[in-house]
Amino acid sequence: MSSTRKVVWCALLFWLFCAGVVAKPVHHYVFFGQDREKIREASSFLETKALEGAQVTYSWRQLEPGKDEYDFSAVRDDLAFLNSKGKKLFIQLQDVTFSESRINVPRYLLRDPQYNGGADKQYLIKGDDEEHAAVGGWMARRWDPAVQERFHKLLSALGKEFDGRIEGINLDETAFDIGTSGRLFPKGFSFETYRDAIITNMKALKRAFPKSVVMQYANFMPGEWLPGSDKGYLRSVYKAAKELKVGVGGPDLLPHRPGQLNHSYPLIRDAAGVVPTGVAVQNGNYEDLNPKTGERVTVPELLKFATEYLKVDYIFWCTQEPYYSGQVIPFLKSVK
Repeated sequence: MSSTRKVVWCALLFWLFCAGVVAKPVHHYVFFGQDREKIREASSFLETKALEGAQVTYSWRQLEPGKDEYDFSAVRDDLAFLNSKGKKLFIQLQDVTFSESRINVPRYLLRDPQYNGGADKQYLIKGDDEEHAAVGGWMARRWDPAVQERFHKLLSALGKEFDGRIEGINLDETAFDIGTSGRLFPKGFSFETYRDAIITNMKALKRAFPKSVVMQYANFMPGEWLPGSDKGYLRSVYKAAKELKVGVGGPDLLPHRPGQLNHSYPLIRDAAGVVPTGVAVQNGNYEDLNPKTGERVTVPELLKFATEYLKVDYIFWCTQEPYYSGQVIPFLKSVK
């Protein structure tokens, strides 16, 4: 092909891409969560070419068992194994839990008064009944400067060893339910300080990982509920992410849920093509029903929504059975 024809052909492809005729490729990963041993056991994952790698969760407590004592052995082992099989690693860094019995911050944060407990409770609240709220888990005190400093040191240490070697790293979701009245607010918390803390942590993540993909899961923000009560908190996070060149996304691929459709989904779509974007298919997503038809959503429908509406770069498929083995893997094996 002559150089002139090559220029014309490249220009045509670029025009088609911009016009939406040629879809951009999507990167398929399997979300193994904390079940990291499954990356070695799951032959279907290793044998499916469309699956580029694994998203594995590592907790802050796991990675920093003692103050300034880092243990990245699990990350090293997983990265080496995946690379040996032609797969990539995407880290999810977990500082939040959804169980009253589990806390994901290091123990020294809990014991040292300067960290104000290191983590605080989040709640399950029915309607506006904060008086009878049940504990729904724990979140690191993201808004606490002393805790932030420790978290940023962890990010720096991780980046020093793994930046450019892993495909990417994401911080966990922004959703944090502590009500609105103030009676359940942790020490030093406000909706504004929480928003600012999310942005500060995104800056630290980008500094630590200038080469690998970095991503903030931003689904909901405390203190607002869109579209009726829009304080601009979630929109501020997405605006900052685009300015910082930090990727955005979130848990749960639920095409028919008003909550997601009114919050993160339009913001993810708006960020597509500006920064990396991704969505995680979580447990329960495969079972979600289309309210118009009453039928369970299918894997092709999930993929279509993720790529054509959200326009994401990454999809992280969870391993919930029987859907993962019975539907996700056969479908992705058919992808050319």
